[in-house]
Amino acid sequence: MFTLRRWWDRHRLQIILTSLSLGSAVFLRQTEGAVLYEAYRLLTFPFQPNLERKAALDNAQVQELEQRLTELESQNQQLRSLVGYISETKKSQITAPVVGRSADHWWQHLILGRGTQGGVQPGSIVMAPGGVVGRVVSATSNTSRVLLLSDPSSRVGATVSRSRNMGYVRGQTSNRAIMEFFDKVPDVRQGDVITTSALSKLFPAGLPIGRVQSVNLNKSPAPEAIIELSTPISFLEWAVVYPYKPFVQFSPTPTGQSGERPGVSVPTHSEQIEPQL
Repeated sequence: MFTLRRWWDRHRLQIILTSLSLGSAVFLRQTEGAVLYEAYRLLTFPFQPNLERKAALDNAQVQELEQRLTELESQNQQLRSLVGYISETKKSQITAPVVGRSADHWWQHLILGRGTQGGVQPGSIVMAPGGVVGRVVSATSNTSRVLLLSDPSSRVGATVSRSRNMGYVRGQTSNRAIMEFFDKVPDVRQGDVITTSALSKLFPAGLPIGRVQSVNLNKSPAPEAIIELSTPISFLEWAVVYPYKPFVQFSPTPTGQSGERPGVSVPTHSEQIEPQL
C-alpha cells in the first residue's frame, strides 16, 4: 500500500495531464474543432476591422481611382488637342527675343524683337517654357507688343483640367493670378491644373496657364482661386509666337501715332474683357 501511494504521488501530475489531453482530443474530434474556432474568433474580434467600414473604404478607393481615370482621360484629350494645334502651327512658329520692358509696367506688357516683317500679327499667341505668356496686341514692322497674363486688365477664359469647371483668369501684377468661377460651388482644389478654355475667343483651348495654389469658395460675388502661373514671366528673355486668329475684329492703326511705324492693332484692354476671353 505504501509503495502504491508513493507511485501515485510521483506520477499523479503526468496521469492527470495525459487524461485531460486524451479527453480534449476526443472532444475536439466529436465537435470538429468548433470550440477552438469560437474561442479564436472571440479573442481576435476586437482587432478585426469593421466590415462596413472596410467596405466603405474600398468603395471610396474605387471612386478615387475612377475619378483619376476620368481626369487622365480628360487631360489626354486636352493634350491631344494641344499637340494637334502645336503640330499645325509648328512650321510657322516664330522665335522672338524680349527687347523691351518698362520698370513701371513690368508685369503688364513686354516688347518682342519681331514684327509684321517677321510674320508676327496681332492676336498671335505668345508662349514660353511652362505655358502661355500672353498675346500680341499690336505690331510694327520690327517689334510687337505683348499683353501679359499677369496684366490686371487681362482676362483669359480658363478651365480646371480635372473637373472641367470654367471661369476666367485675371492678372495680379505678379507671378500669380486670380481665377473667378462661373459656378457657385466649383469642384476645384489645390494643385489642379488650369488651362485655357474651349469657350475662349482669344486663345485656343488646352494651353497651360498654371496651378491652383489656394481656393476661397466663400469669396463674393464669385468663388476664387489663386493661380501660380506656370511660365516664369518675370525673367523671360525669349518667347515663341504662334499665329492665331481670334474671333475679334482688327482695325488698322492710324499712321504716325506715338512715333511708331504704321502697323495694325487690336481693341483696347477694356474691349478685351469678357465675353471675349
